[in-house]
Amino acid sequence: MSVFKNVIVYRIEGGWSASLTEAEAALDKFRFVPCTPSQEKSTGWTEPRGQDHGPLVESVGGQWVLEFMIEAKTLPGSVVRRKVDERCAQIEAATGRKPGKKEKRDLKEDITQELLPMAFTRHARVAVWIDPKEHRLVINASNAARADEVVTSLVKSFEGFAVTQVNTHIEPATAMSGWLSSQEPPAGFTIDRECELKATDESKSVVRYAKHPLDIEEVKQHIAAGKRPTRLAMTWEDRVSFELSETMQLRKIVFLEGTDDAKDGKKEDNFDADVAIATGELGELMPALLDALGGEAAFTAAVAEPAPPAAAVASATAEAEEDAPF
Repeated sequence: MSVFKNVIVYRIEGGWSASLTEAEAALDKFRFVPCTPSQEKSTGWTEPRGQDHGPLVESVGGQWVLEFMIEAKTLPGSVVRRKVDERCAQIEAATGRKPGKKEKRDLKEDITQELLPMAFTRHARVAVWIDPKEHRLVINASNAARADEVVTSLVKSFEGFAVTQVNTHIEPATAMSGWLSSQEPPAGFTIDRECELKATDESKSVVRYAKHPLDIEEVKQHIAAGKRPTRLAMTWEDRVSFELSETMQLRKIVFLEGTDDAKDGKKEDNFDADVAIATGELGELMPALLDALGGEAAFTAAVAEPAPPAAAVASATAEAEEDAPF
């Protein structure tokens, strides 16, 4: 199965619940089927353990793990354009007229269908973790578009299923600014050696630090000049290193030495141990991170107010009401 390395976290809304049997039956209606020769894309649910005809939902320690499969065929645009030009030249030679825009579009569609059986095929597997008790959904995706595709499929599969992305009282960018300016990360966290700062003015200038100490005056000056952190590398309790983004995504997740004691040393099937480690460590990290960001806030579609100065982060954190951890 895919490893949880880049995750987007959601809150499962309402009173949605289902048994494993019900969930299995619901997902089976949308089981992944490979593309036909003339089909450009196919998506669906597949076995997270990788065993043919196995369960589509695996439960390890009460945590549910699913896997979403995406198969897409890719045709180089240059090949299609060349074929269209050749076909247009043939029509012009035979009829003495140049094909119009609509005819060219139709030719492009026809040629695409002709070439699809010979197209390159790409597969993507997306790990999905559902915590029924904490009403949490975690998707192993580094971009919102891929995560949205998975959420859409879950909504289609499970009746009454709805989610909102986790929102916090303090914006991650504001909190990261405060931590970098004061060099005082929240309890249990350390600041690592990578970050990105982006200007909010028309220049949109970007400064990136990689494998570089961040407790320097230069970083503070960039923040004072109006640049906001868009990502920051951190470590929690010497157990998990990750990169926090301004959109509350966790990227480049690494479970550090000592967190894999659950493995039995057998390489042939560490599925249960891998799931137990990932869900156990992330399940403890996420509430700690939420606390560091002032607690979980109700989702709102309203435009966010301008961020307060970095110096106000500490007091804002203390004043923010703490909701239940996710």
